[in-house]
Amino acid sequence: MPPSFTDIVEEARLSARALLDYGEGFFNPTVRLGVTGLSRAGKTVFITALVHGLTRGGRFPVFEAYASGRIGRAYLAPQPDDAVPRFAYENHVRTLVEERTWPSSTTDISELRLVIEYQRQNGADRTLTLDIVDYPGEWLLDLPLLNKSYEQWSAESLALSREPLRAKLATPWHAHLATLKPEAREDEQAALSEARLFTDYLRACRDERFAMSLLPPGRFLMPGNLADTPALTFAPLDVPAGGSAGDGSLWAMMRRRFEAYKDVVVRPFFRDHFARLDRQIVLADALAAFNAGPEALHDLEAALAGILDCFRIGRSTILSTLFRPRIDRILFAATKADHLHHLSHDRLEAVLRRIVAKAAERAEYAGADIDVVALAAVRATREAQVQRGRDRLPSILGTPAPGEVANGERLDGETEVATFPGDLPDNPEELFNGGFRGLSNSDTEAADYRFLRFRPPKLERNGDAEPALPHIRLDRALQFLIGDKLQ
Repeated sequence: MPPSFTDIVEEARLSARALLDYGEGFFNPTVRLGVTGLSRAGKTVFITALVHGLTRGGRFPVFEAYASGRIGRAYLAPQPDDAVPRFAYENHVRTLVEERTWPSSTTDISELRLVIEYQRQNGADRTLTLDIVDYPGEWLLDLPLLNKSYEQWSAESLALSREPLRAKLATPWHAHLATLKPEAREDEQAALSEARLFTDYLRACRDERFAMSLLPPGRFLMPGNLADTPALTFAPLDVPAGGSAGDGSLWAMMRRRFEAYKDVVVRPFFRDHFARLDRQIVLADALAAFNAGPEALHDLEAALAGILDCFRIGRSTILSTLFRPRIDRILFAATKADHLHHLSHDRLEAVLRRIVAKAAERAEYAGADIDVVALAAVRATREAQVQRGRDRLPSILGTPAPGEVANGERLDGETEVATFPGDLPDNPEELFNGGFRGLSNSDTEAADYRFLRFRPPKLERNGDAEPALPHIRLDRALQFLIGDKLQ
């Protein structure tokens, strides 16, 4: 679609904001790091562990500036943006360390400023300000809507909902949709009913048994203060190709509200937050897709490709910094690597690399650096060998969350268990060819992979010092994301 007047105005506003940011950071270099991921990928845990490790003496042997002692100290500074909530770091640390429960999921945007005092490799003392921006990955999936008409979005959403697995979950919505005539008079109750059923369908797709990822519009599942507003009271209609919406019709009403959603929700997020990012990490819970089945894995692939397509990517230059900020490094991270034995970590990375391969190729062509890592920001398990018959299986030990079921037994949240979740194949194509069974098409015992939810680890204090949070490859993520800024 050609750029509209609104798009041209937005570009001008973005350039003005970029110029202001550049001026503010000229004498105090600042990196704006976006942290996102789809539901339950571990965004809050990642940020908490990153800040805790840098400020409390974590173990980061691969993070060169830290391991070599060139980082003098890191500390939290006051929240710089008066209109954005501060990331509740202290509460999340307390939840992890004292309560041994995982923090609640990200439902809105938040921000945290971390100041790093370091010595350059030439001996000069410098300061780097790291602004960490936490936002739901579901919001990213809304950005492509800016370039789509209501009719295009309706057709794509309906086609997706008619795929075999989703069609079962969409049955109530589809039944109601069949009673609606797009050319009929606009009807508030009809719009409310369809929006509710459409949202119920999206919510059912997100259930861990199905673990679907491609679920726009993102605010439908986390409406916040926009709940029940017209901007969130619309849904796809089965409109005829090449037709037009008559004045006062249900079709025109839905189209108007779709455009309002873009104006009220999507454009402000893009302008005020997303377009200002310098670096980005995208967290993905691939293990949830393995649990659910092949359909969930393909859905995750489509979602991550859509997310990467949203980024303004390319090598950062003076001109781009001044007028058109670009993300020049993107890290894709497969989280919860501690739920697998280390022998499968490379295979987990290979799966994620396969998922983002096509989109990453385009990003690298544009000059951006892309990497993939399997990590656990907070390691909840440890490894062991378990005897089963004549075989010794590489297993993991941990305390499953209350209510988890293993070997037909419902666990109490206090008992430590050993589990063998299964080996990932050497060739990731075996997974994408549908060669495994998940919860969406078999019962729990028949699924090829079953990854339990574990509680955070019990940490031992050394005097009054706060214990370091164990991790897997969090230091490698830091080295890629900001290591070059600390040389």
